[in-house]
Amino acid sequence: MGLLIGSHVSISKGLIGAAKEAHSYGANTFMIYTGAPQNTKRRPIDDLKIEEGRTYMAEHDIQDIVVHAPYIVNMSSVKEDIYELAQTFLSEEIRRTEAIGSRYIVLHPGSFTVKDPDWGIKRIAEGLNNILTKDTKPFICLETMAGKGSEIGRSFEELQQIIELIDLKDKIGICFDTCHTHDSGYDIIHQFDDVLATFDEIIGLDRLKVFHINGSLNVCGARKDRHANIGADTSNKRGMDQIGMEALRNVVQHPICQDKPLILETPWIDKKTNLYKEEIAMLRGTE
Repeated sequence: MGLLIGSHVSISKGLIGAAKEAHSYGANTFMIYTGAPQNTKRRPIDDLKIEEGRTYMAEHDIQDIVVHAPYIVNMSSVKEDIYELAQTFLSEEIRRTEAIGSRYIVLHPGSFTVKDPDWGIKRIAEGLNNILTKDTKPFICLETMAGKGSEIGRSFEELQQIIELIDLKDKIGICFDTCHTHDSGYDIIHQFDDVLATFDEIIGLDRLKVFHINGSLNVCGARKDRHANIGADTSNKRGMDQIGMEALRNVVQHPICQDKPLILETPWIDKKTNLYKEEIAMLRGTE
């Protein structure tokens, strides 16, 4: 498959609309939320124009698409009603992911708020154990997090601690976010190979399923999670990328990233303008 690169696109016009938007950016993969990421409102699966979308994807060589679970799913919530909602809703999102035909659903592990990391880690694992079955098809890809607030997943060790408590470990993957990993303190600019070696030692490279390719407005270790456009300089009104084009191109061209979906979640310049087409071309080395 080679380099699979795309961006977050909208599913407001169904899977066919998402696929057409991705193609307009020169992408050969993409990521969607199955509805608004801020709430639980979802259209029926039959309204998502899935077959039309799959046909268009096959005709335009778009493959290995990714679903992102909504932000409101907090699998380490201390509030029982929110915790139960997270499990119920994630189960439904898994069903929708299967219907769409994606092999990956990316999940923010959650925030422990007034408790502590160990409590949060156990809480996440318990919730996932309640959801996962031997028939679950997509990988649940835990995302590397920046470490702001009480986020779980700010280190490879925390992610591995979750995995160790999962009964069906073969259902778990990792989504490596370049902004988050940089912001949490890993030097992907100068030592990406060393970071991967550390990841391999702690978690195992075989769990890497998806990459989020994002610049960062912050210095390494800032723990703030503020995305920047790829390689943006001071003229970009959204701010300068502290990771930089060279480092991010080195990431996407690395052998570990070949044949894996590489998804941009970079800022829109304004309500009508994004840079996905230009960023994808730059990362491919065609611009």
